Amino acid sequence: MTYTSDKPPLPESTDQLRARIPGWGADLDPKDRPSVPKLRWQEDRTGAHWEFPNRQPEKWPRERSIEHEFLAPVFGTSCPPRGASGRIRRLAYRKYSEGRAAHWLLLLAADRVDAWESHLSSFLTARPDNPVTETGVLSEFSRHGVSSRLGQKRADVKHQVLDPVIVAGPWVLAVAVVVTLVRKLLRRS
Repeated sequence: MTYTSDKPPLPESTDQLRARIPGWGADLDPKDRPSVPKLRWQEDRTGAHWEFPNRQPEKWPRERSIEHEFLAPVFGTSCPPRGASGRIRRLAYRKYSEGRAAHWLLLLAADRVDAWESHLSSFLTARPDNPVTETGVLSEFSRHGVSSRLGQKRADVKHQVLDPVIVAGPWVLAVAVVVTLVRKLLRRS
C-alpha cells in the first residue's frame, strides 16, 4: 500500500529475477561482482609496466604552461599551431601563467585570428566560405526566426541587437577594406 511503512510486495522475488536476467544482482554480494578483484590493491599487480609513462614524441615544439616542469606524456596533435594565431598562442604560453587573464585573452584572440586565417585561405580554394548560408541568416526568414523570439521569455533576446554586428560586421569591414584598396589601385593606374 502506498504511503505506509509496509514494504510493497515485489512483482518477482530476487531468485526469480536472478534466474530470468543474466547478471542481475551481481553487485549485491562482493564475491559475485566481477570488478572486486580489480578494486583490491595488489602491490605486485598494478598492471603498469613503467614507473613513468612513455612519452609521446614531439613533432614540433608544443605549447606548455609555465607552471608545469615538462609537457604531459600524451597530448593532442590534430591542430598544430600555425601562422599568426600560432605565434599568439606561443606568446600566451611562454609569457603568462594560466592564472592570468592575459593568458586566456590571448588564446581567445588567437582563436579569432585562426578563424580569419581559415576564412582568407578558403578564398584560395575552389569553394570559398559563404557567410550568408553558413551563418544561418536565411533560416531566420524561412524557419519562423522572428516569431520564435517575440512573446517568448528567452534570455538571448537582450543581445540580439548585437548579433548582426558581431556576425556580419567583420565581413562588412573586410569588404570595405577590399573595395578601398581596389579604388586606390584603380586611381593609380
